[in-house]
Amino acid sequence: MKIAIGSDHGGYRLKEEIKSMLVELGHEVEDFGCHSCQSVDYPDYASPVAQKVAEGEFERGILICGTGIGMSITANKIKGIRCALVHDTFSARMTRLHNDSNVLAMGERVIGPGLAKEIVKVWLETEFEGGRHARRVEKITALEETRG
Repeated sequence: MKIAIGSDHGGYRLKEEIKSMLVELGHEVEDFGCHSCQSVDYPDYASPVAQKVAEGEFERGILICGTGIGMSITANKIKGIRCALVHDTFSARMTRLHNDSNVLAMGERVIGPGLAKEIVKVWLETEFEGGRHARRVEKITALEETRG
């Protein structure tokens, strides 16, 4: 799978661990930064990841900051993005099954690397269930058309 990944300084260390795991699992990964623990602004990294996923250049995106909150808020401003802030494997599974999320956000200051890796694996391996959930996702998509 082709995956875009990005973080701010608060998520840099976890991003590096997740990125290494993804490569080991055979995924194609592009890192959109940041590239150190030096303070940066999360929208500068969430936006390009979300844009590339929305444009179809990447199948999925992963964003990490201190809490995951700023990254998820930013990503969800991009048309076509369904970014889920997840800190447990059950939510990771459900956001794929029911919401067809295409971007995952996590917080380095909230969870450890072991759990984060399990979350990513579950999220990547879970397919969208469709059915009644497709109708609901279509309603979310329709909201993007009516925003002004």
